[in-house]
Amino acid sequence: MKPQNLLYIISDQHNRDLLGSYGHPMVETPNLDRLAANGTRFTNAYTNCPICVPARASLATGRYVHQIGYWDNAFPYEGQAESWGHQLRGQGHRVDSIGKLHFSRVEDDHGFTEEIEPLHVVDGTGDVLGCIRDNPPSRDKRSEITRAGPGDSTYLQYDLRNADNACRWLAQHQGEEKPWVLFLSFVCPHPPYIAPVDLFECYDLDQIQLLPQSDPDNWPTHPAIDRFRRFFAYHHALSEDIIRKLHAAYYGICTYLDRQIGRVLDILGEFGLSETTRVIYTSDHGDSLGARGLYGKFTMYEESAAVPLIMAGPDVPVGKVVETPVSLVDSCPTIAEAVGADVDFSDQPGQSLWEIANSPDQDRTVFSEYHAVGSKDAIYMLRDRQYKYVHYVNEPPQLFNLVTDPDECRDLVTNPNHQSILHDFDQRLNQILDPAAVNEQAHQDQTECIERNGGETAVRARGAFDNSPVPGEVPAFRVH
Repeated sequence: MKPQNLLYIISDQHNRDLLGSYGHPMVETPNLDRLAANGTRFTNAYTNCPICVPARASLATGRYVHQIGYWDNAFPYEGQAESWGHQLRGQGHRVDSIGKLHFSRVEDDHGFTEEIEPLHVVDGTGDVLGCIRDNPPSRDKRSEITRAGPGDSTYLQYDLRNADNACRWLAQHQGEEKPWVLFLSFVCPHPPYIAPVDLFECYDLDQIQLLPQSDPDNWPTHPAIDRFRRFFAYHHALSEDIIRKLHAAYYGICTYLDRQIGRVLDILGEFGLSETTRVIYTSDHGDSLGARGLYGKFTMYEESAAVPLIMAGPDVPVGKVVETPVSLVDSCPTIAEAVGADVDFSDQPGQSLWEIANSPDQDRTVFSEYHAVGSKDAIYMLRDRQYKYVHYVNEPPQLFNLVTDPDECRDLVTNPNHQSILHDFDQRLNQILDPAAVNEQAHQDQTECIERNGGETAVRARGAFDNSPVPGEVPAFRVH
């Protein structure tokens, strides 16, 4: 594979199915759809943790969350575990970032040559309140849903600047000979669910299709899922009108994001860089948008744990759809191979996506885990081409056949015909980690984090903030 430039574009909280190229009948994403038509689209791509900070630390290092100990949004990546950026930069490649990183602080070396207007965690520490997992203070997120609609937000403004910065960056570096990596990270469509007025009005509320098990009568009753609903105050159902308005706002933000990406891709073409630059688009996790009575991320259901993944450019198959399961840890070898860096990833779980894209579909098991806000104990997921297995420490597992039940409405865990499959998945999980021991380690590290930040009383008094502020914005803490 010839070394070429790489533009790695990542968004925040983009539900995989809410793109035209992934089959959504309403959401307008023409630029990403064109990228998919000219390249390869992955149908079974997953985050390695369905919450921002751990997902991004895992992507940076190519290792699972339990291997690096960045458990939740109070454990931001500070550069101690070597990243693909450190390795490529050490071999003379320019590796720059623009936009949201959600790492520790600008003073730390995360592996980039330059970080342009980065969004990092609040105060370099993040959401310490989320470390309280025994009798935690609940977080009423209903207002975030009920406020959804048309308007403006600092996130929309920030992503406009991110696209501006990317266009300027391409103009400045178009003549470089050694292959570079530009890590372009947008914050949309992450809440607040506020879309530009014209884009919100593009979507007819009456035509919006709600996601699986949105009706309270159909909500799954698993104890961990019930706990998430109570914790975020979603257990009292919201009206369909409110949910449809939420969807219209989210659709509008997705279209806004697509427009910013389109601007960058157009500049790439104007400078003649399309022939020498590969492009990847993905997201750090999805958004439930009312499915199962849930909103945001946090769970292992498809709407939360699955991510869009599109690649295009030199040596990328055109118009191909890949069903082989992949995950964000595959980014490390993919990025290194794209620019021709000599890096040994044999001790890491990832595999080059260029190799997977140029091979026939295969069965492969990918892994995700969750140890963060709203959960009592660890949640682990294994996904192969047919099944998804979700292991809840100290609570019942779940098993879904995603070939016959893509909406995950029929849990097969008690089906006598699937007990051998459950046993097989349990064995596969134990080959990756000790579920109970890792859960215990996460709790211990989180307890120590609370103590480092003044103890539980002080952490509770500090409160939480809804969304990480953009550079220059002051976080708004609230005590529930």
